[in-house]
Amino acid sequence: MAATSILPGVSSNVVSAPSTVGSGTSSTATSTKDVATSTIAGNFQTFLTLLTTQLKNQNPLDPLDTNQFTQQLVQFAQVEQQLKSNDQLTTLVSLQKTAQSTQALTFVGQTVGVDGSTAQLSNGQAQWNLSIPQAAAVSVSIQSATGQTVYTGSFNMNSGNQQFVWDGRDAAGTKWPDGNYTLTATAKDINGKPVGVATEVEGPVDSVDLTQNPPLLSVSGQNYTLDKIKRVVRSH
Repeated sequence: MAATSILPGVSSNVVSAPSTVGSGTSSTATSTKDVATSTIAGNFQTFLTLLTTQLKNQNPLDPLDTNQFTQQLVQFAQVEQQLKSNDQLTTLVSLQKTAQSTQALTFVGQTVGVDGSTAQLSNGQAQWNLSIPQAAAVSVSIQSATGQTVYTGSFNMNSGNQQFVWDGRDAAGTKWPDGNYTLTATAKDINGKPVGVATEVEGPVDSVDLTQNPPLLSVSGQNYTLDKIKRVVRSH
């Protein structure tokens, strides 16, 4: 039978699994940007050459039409403005990358909750947070890193945030080694209709990979982008 308990310092319900028998491009983007910039710059220089040559070699008896000359000057200004806009956009993108990197570095050492379903089993415990919109019967399945199902169970859960704790043992009581395990949860309400279950994992941010765009945070051996972080947990 499943046991429901309250962990110290945790306000949500905790569902524990039974512990006994029966229980990644950045270089490509840079290359594309350089090609686009050089193409616009090349067209700009070509336009200047043609315009200058046209002015030098126009027929004094039949000079360039004023309207045509004005249109060419407008085109000249538009190309110049486009070049300046591209430079400004490049600067903005660079500033944004710097801001993302700075923000990502502040999470190193922090314990965070992220959208995900893969948690690390360590010292006989792996933990997931389940968000359920309404009371439902929840079926839980846990797979190892190789895709082998190591645990299944069914629980009646109330609406809200629930903590599911697995002790690392399968139905036969065999203890599985430490590592990454993936939880899949499906739920049905009292009428048998499917209920969506969101899974979240919690762990310390071990490192940040700033060579990726956007930066990747390593949480319990898994990589996550900044937008996957849902909360930061205060250290006790």
